[in-house]
Amino acid sequence: MRAAWLLLPALAALSAYYVYLPLPGAVSDPWKLMLLDATFRAVQQTCHLIHYLRLSHHLIVLNYLICTFDKLKSVSSEDIKITDAVFDGVEVRVFEPPAKGDESLKRSVVYIHGGGWALASARTSLYNNLCRIMAESLNAVVVSVEYRLVPKVCFPEQYHDALRATKHFLQPDVLAEYSVDPSRIAISGDSAGGNLAAAVCQQLSKDEDLTVRPKLQALIYPVLQAFDFNTPSYQQNMNMPVLPRYVMINYWIDYINGNYDLAHELLVNNHTALNVGRALSFRARLNWTSLLPPSFKKNYQPVVQTTGTAAIVERLPALLDVRAVPLLADDATLARQPRTYVLTCENDVLRDDGAMYATRLERAGVPVTLDHFHDCFHGCMIFTVWPTDFSAGVQTRNSYIKWLDENL
Repeated sequence: MRAAWLLLPALAALSAYYVYLPLPGAVSDPWKLMLLDATFRAVQQTCHLIHYLRLSHHLIVLNYLICTFDKLKSVSSEDIKITDAVFDGVEVRVFEPPAKGDESLKRSVVYIHGGGWALASARTSLYNNLCRIMAESLNAVVVSVEYRLVPKVCFPEQYHDALRATKHFLQPDVLAEYSVDPSRIAISGDSAGGNLAAAVCQQLSKDEDLTVRPKLQALIYPVLQAFDFNTPSYQQNMNMPVLPRYVMINYWIDYINGNYDLAHELLVNNHTALNVGRALSFRARLNWTSLLPPSFKKNYQPVVQTTGTAAIVERLPALLDVRAVPLLADDATLARQPRTYVLTCENDVLRDDGAMYATRLERAGVPVTLDHFHDCFHGCMIFTVWPTDFSAGVQTRNSYIKWLDENL
């Protein structure tokens, strides 16, 4: 009995040590965020152990756990009709609100979910709930794209899936089938889905055969570049939940089918050093010293290596492929983009990706709304349902839907 009384406080102390993280004072619901992060870390470590034992790939195990415990059946309700379909070989989930009065055509949003190109699903409750609320709030048809995931496929397959599904939906006969107004369509996504949404929009703007084009793009804390892993937000938030810097680098490595041995090289920007000729022409397009406001730059300094490892880009050309890295697109491509909304969070390594894209689009003449949240963190918008209900999630979701409602 005495041993148990000694063991319990020790276990409590170890648990508190594992859960506690020093967080900025402005973060909303800090203890809830710590618990969420601790749960993520514990599950990820278990999955990595399974990977180490060569029983399965850690991302397959992690995604299996996510989908097993969180999948919803495709069930229609009185308010929203939910159906699963296939658009040009790509699975999608379609959310359709009921017709209202004499209304003939509805607005629409093509939504691409996040998850590091490797996790989550249009069918999980987090995204199912988000898309249902969007359909109800906007009285819009929402098409949620179920693109294939890492490690089963890598870049550019996720991009191709998102592009094929979107182009299929934009066909006049398909829009007519879903009673969608061709002039009121938005392309949207969060995190890795924001990456795919931006890349898809860029490609659609170049397609001369396309008769229907999106009116808007809405990007939620998008990941847009792998050129510089030492932007101010990467330095400031390198250990922030839910997306520390090393995790984002590993997502990139998985997406472009690289090797984890390259993580440190990417971390210190050896892949874009001054002696890497293929990177030089892109440097001005991602010069954060001229693209970010002083409140973002603070006192951080650029990390530019004089001599790096040119072989990395030769082995992994996707690092400089605009289909994977939309922030590196040229000004002519950016000038063709539709009116844009970019949501960023202060406590997020990807904050500066979105802010730099907003600045470049604005300089190219595109109307842009940069919606920045000082107390929010990466991924928060989908965390609105118990037990992962955050005030930051409701706040960002409402702001995002309000912008769509006013502009779509």
